[in-house]
Amino acid sequence: MSNLAKIEFSALDVIGKNYMSWILDVEMHLESMGLSETINEENETSSRDKAKAIIFLRRHIDEGLKCEYLTVKNPSALWKNLKERYDHQKEVILPVTRNEWNA
Repeated sequence: MSNLAKIEFSALDVIGKNYMSWILDVEMHLESMGLSETINEENETSSRDKAKAIIFLRRHIDEGLKCEYLTVKNPSALWKNLKERYDHQKEVILPVTRNEWNA
């Protein structure tokens, strides 16, 4: 059990309620690991870096999402898929949060 990988922050919830904070956490951690280019489309990163990034991403998503995206082996493809699925929350959550903040 001592070989279990440390989780640095909360995994992305299957309904995406923590998506906005999750993307910031992932971007910062990948940058600190020197892997930020791996989530960009058409990148020239090594297969080793891509493997490290996909392992990191899969470690930080819900088990249901892991099963759904089981065949995705490219970190930029997984990043794009998750963005297409959850990025609309910026238009939904931000205005509500701003309205609550200003109330």
